[in-house]
Amino acid sequence: MNWMDAYQRKTVTADQAVSHIESGQRVFLTGNCSVPTQILAALVKRAHVLNDVEMVQVLTVGPNDYVAPELEGHLRVNSLFISDNIRQAVNEGRADFTPCFLSEIPGLFLRRHLPLDVAVIHVAPPDEHGFCSFGVEVSVTKPAAQAARIVIAEVNAQMPRTLGDSFIHVSKLDYIVPVDYPLAETRMSEPTELSRCIATHIARLIPDGATLQTGIGAIPDAVLAQLGTHQHLGIHTELFSDGVIDLVERGIIDGERKSLHPGKVISSFMIGTRRLYDFVHDNPIVEMHPSEYTNDPFIVAQNDRMVAINSAIEVDLTGQVCSDSIGTRLYSGVGGQVDFIYGASRSKGGVPIIALPSTCTVKGQRASKIVPTLKTGAGVVTTRNHVHYVVTEFGTADLYARTIRQRARALIDVAAPEFRAELEQQAIALRYL
Repeated sequence: MNWMDAYQRKTVTADQAVSHIESGQRVFLTGNCSVPTQILAALVKRAHVLNDVEMVQVLTVGPNDYVAPELEGHLRVNSLFISDNIRQAVNEGRADFTPCFLSEIPGLFLRRHLPLDVAVIHVAPPDEHGFCSFGVEVSVTKPAAQAARIVIAEVNAQMPRTLGDSFIHVSKLDYIVPVDYPLAETRMSEPTELSRCIATHIARLIPDGATLQTGIGAIPDAVLAQLGTHQHLGIHTELFSDGVIDLVERGIIDGERKSLHPGKVISSFMIGTRRLYDFVHDNPIVEMHPSEYTNDPFIVAQNDRMVAINSAIEVDLTGQVCSDSIGTRLYSGVGGQVDFIYGASRSKGGVPIIALPSTCTVKGQRASKIVPTLKTGAGVVTTRNHVHYVVTEFGTADLYARTIRQRARALIDVAAPEFRAELEQQAIALRYL
């Protein structure tokens, strides 16, 4: 039997596909902009006849009806990164969170720390050899499909065919649901005066010939917009968005000076718009890989002049970085921050950066994000031992190889001016100054 015959034999409806999911099973759900909406809707419809199905996921974009209160006891999400559509359920105790480095998630599946009964994936149509591309989400989805006993796939005519280590053969799929709908889209943030100011400081730290890891959001988007006079930049990242396209088309990102995968944009997933999906389709400059490769700090470190740009919720005066919680309230996760901060720190000429606005608004009042001590229950994501540069709109604090006294002074100097006197008093009380 050739692969085309197998494809036809395995083709089912979404309702038929989810009929093979049983009570007590652990089911992986692919995520980001690749959430398989028709299969997920069918599973929600069937959920009332199921009990104790564990839904393992990372970040999902789209509807959250599968974590609705009325499905408690039927479906329960176990997320390895908290996206905004399940944050309330996690903090209400109706969904679970498993902290984990993104680089290590594939190993949880493949080495059976989290053995999978079913993987629900979303792929592009097969090529002439019967291989389907994972498209915009390879990072943890390919390893999950390799580890699961049963693989259920939405095969979407509108999923771009991305290249690299990003394929699965039709023979490895158990049930196929053909679909044809646009992927979810996330648009770039409009630059603000604040994000542009932070980006200006970051851009000064980026040398020509650097390889960048950056994500999405106001600050990463603003950084990309500040790089118009740089030369020979490269990309090795866990994710990227539309902001990379203009720099590639202008020849600013060409990867020519990359020491690893020269000439290639290396990533594991992407979040963006149709413009991005059209750009990456069958584009040989883009290589997608699982996160066990893209995020491995020792792989990352092989890129000379590696620049890692990551965000934070708050930073204390010793340099501890909280990025995953607001006190005891779980907010996101570790993701790839430590993977890339550590990898960049080991890179020849590497530049690990934590970037954040100096203030936030709490109950209608401005509050400093540079704090004497982290909030009770706050998670330390990047430790004071890993941190190098902390950037706010007021400048750059270079903390590496600095004493606690020197760190406290440098961080106070990049805090918002109205909080500096109070921070200094508290630093003195803590014997930091």
